[in-house]
Amino acid sequence: MTYLAKPLLHHPSLARNEVGYTRRDYEGKISTLCAGCGHDSISAAIIQAAWEANIEPHRVAKLSGIGCSSKTPDYFLGNSHGFNSVHGRMPSVLTGANLANRDLLYLGVSGDGDSASIGLGQFAHVMRRGVNMLYIVENNGVYGLTKGQFSATSDKGSKSKKGVVNSDSPIDLASLAIMIGASFVARGFSGDKEQLVPLIRAGMAHRGAALIDVISPCVAFNNHDGSTRSYDYVREHNEAVNKIEFIPRRDPIELAQAAGTTRPVVLHDGSTILLAKLDEGYDPSDQAAALARIAEHQARGEIATGLLYLDPEPSDLHEHLNTVDTPFNMLGAPELVPGPEALDRINAGLR
Repeated sequence: MTYLAKPLLHHPSLARNEVGYTRRDYEGKISTLCAGCGHDSISAAIIQAAWEANIEPHRVAKLSGIGCSSKTPDYFLGNSHGFNSVHGRMPSVLTGANLANRDLLYLGVSGDGDSASIGLGQFAHVMRRGVNMLYIVENNGVYGLTKGQFSATSDKGSKSKKGVVNSDSPIDLASLAIMIGASFVARGFSGDKEQLVPLIRAGMAHRGAALIDVISPCVAFNNHDGSTRSYDYVREHNEAVNKIEFIPRRDPIELAQAAGTTRPVVLHDGSTILLAKLDEGYDPSDQAAALARIAEHQARGEIATGLLYLDPEPSDLHEHLNTVDTPFNMLGAPELVPGPEALDRINAGLR
């Protein structure tokens, strides 16, 4: 299958931001995800946030792992630095890049499978070390590339497309990030652009480990047992020469929600989630209160969205390690090889 490329020419009347870029300059390639996927809405929010924040695209480094979510960096900030790493290992690769060049804005994009399962250990350490980055989790609660199995963030009692009930307790990445040292933690919904864009802008401007857990509906697994139009039924009753899947087109789920309200949202498969948007008077600087608020909403079957926690005095890995201001990749031999006298002093300090 071939995909049309976006035209390189821009209309001269397109609005430009303070650094001279149009919104088109922050786009990437045409998405190959299913039409209506929440991940594409997140990409659009990242594009809008970067444009509004007057960020120069070449000053951004975007890194990802494996999964539907980890494909999305190809769809935004096409003129920035990018690296697609091994499944679950994006945080360590990003940490190394950040230590080598602290002058870039680091954007890590991952999914619930990439971060909460195989990459959970790496997620925990990048948060506790305070690596200066914005970590966006595109959380759809399923393994989209391997046909919709439960992920580690799937709610206990939820059903798969085949009717299987999940018996495992979910991992709440927002609560985990708060407990282990992240200094900026938020949760958003892919369809609430009014809330998500400011959260991304704030996360990009934050110094330290910033996490945004974004609930992002999957449109591919809305078929069910008993339907004569389901993928499985057609495969069982069709003598096909090859195996082809057709994903019905769906419109992205979008909503406008007032602060302090709870709103049910019907997903493409007919299930419903409850989004509880934090009220304007909520204080995000109290760590214990933030954890209690998340747990309170969880007990009611609700998903709290908004800025959940913000450390009023954040710091990052470079401050913890007391590194020099010059990026490591700009240091020369005199700085990196100080000589035997310096080595003797280091060894003496370890005796």
